[in-house]
Amino acid sequence: MPWYLYLALKQLFPSGRRVAFFTLASVAGVMLGVAVLIVVLSVMNGFGDEIRAKIVETNGHVRVETGGIMVDQDAVMAKIRARPEVAAAAPYAQGIVMLQADNRPAFPYIRGIDVAREQAVVPLEKFLVAGRVADLDDDSVFLSSELAASLGARIGQQVEVYSPLLLERLKKDEILLPRRVRVAGIFETGWNQVDSNTVICPLRLMQDLYGLGRGVHGVSVRLRPGNDADEFAARLNAMFSGTHHAVSWLDSNRDFLFVLQLEKNMLFFLLLFIVLVAAFAITGSLLITVVRKTREIGLLGAIGGKPRQVAACFCFQGFLIGVAGTALGIALAVTALTFRNEVMHAFAQVTQSQAALVRFYQFSNLPLSYSVHDFALIITSSIAIATLAGLLPAWRAARLKPVEALRSE
Repeated sequence: MPWYLYLALKQLFPSGRRVAFFTLASVAGVMLGVAVLIVVLSVMNGFGDEIRAKIVETNGHVRVETGGIMVDQDAVMAKIRARPEVAAAAPYAQGIVMLQADNRPAFPYIRGIDVAREQAVVPLEKFLVAGRVADLDDDSVFLSSELAASLGARIGQQVEVYSPLLLERLKKDEILLPRRVRVAGIFETGWNQVDSNTVICPLRLMQDLYGLGRGVHGVSVRLRPGNDADEFAARLNAMFSGTHHAVSWLDSNRDFLFVLQLEKNMLFFLLLFIVLVAAFAITGSLLITVVRKTREIGLLGAIGGKPRQVAACFCFQGFLIGVAGTALGIALAVTALTFRNEVMHAFAQVTQSQAALVRFYQFSNLPLSYSVHDFALIITSSIAIATLAGLLPAWRAARLKPVEALRSE
């Protein structure tokens, strides 16, 4: 082992003591920074994966539309189902309506589905918290959980639906009464964007409300596992040659997914300052060492030590502190994430917030997803920052002239 590396180890771990206090404090700073980074980014990854799964579960992988009313949906679905990548396809119609229950109005998003075919694309039975799929007929609807709560609607209650078709008839001096339907079920997907303001109804009811005749607005497609939604959408667009437009779930939610990734990147940037603060502590400790050991550094130069070797001694100390702090930080983060749910449940029990977590955030357990890319980025950044923290002390030590350093008091 080169003498300057051996000297770096001896300064970090002096003889007669297991570990120096400044070494312990520096390693602890890096450890906490790495642990917080891993915990926060892993939980963010878990939430991102949950949201992506909910988007696919509630909408399918690909939507095929014309930009207007699609009247050849049977032919389109036959072509789509002929593709080996496709697991299922179902028609849909969607829009906005006014819903009124006991004089309480709401303006939810409504989606008309072919009940028999939709089950293979969207698992409705899985999301129902009240009612059955078999109960959904042409005079009934399913309400999302938060919408039902805001309206005070119950299973079996009659509600009135006002569609934009009413306004069109009024322009022609015609009167069209609102459609009275029965609440046949209440569903909850776990995704707030859907659960807060959504109505599901049979396709025939939606066609009547919007005056679509036998037309629909599009076809939703579920792919077999292992197929890329963007690539399949591109193949469908090439097959239809502009008559129909296929959009993947990634493309239709690109802005939302970009915001999720931006939030994660900003959290990484902000939390990295914990490691930067630890790096300043490392720099301060090593500068103090340079001042205290000025004569020893001068002696090293006098007996033939080169300035770059003296500098390497202090840089290597920063590197060792970074490696040790990063390794302990990973261990601490994995331990914390292993018991994350127990800690969260204990905190929720103390603060009486368990019901609020489930009601407003739709989770009782923290989601988790480890990312090799995140681990590599955190490890590289932490070790690099700790190593760079030794540059200033190394530069200061390398500039010391042996004669002046030996005369130092």
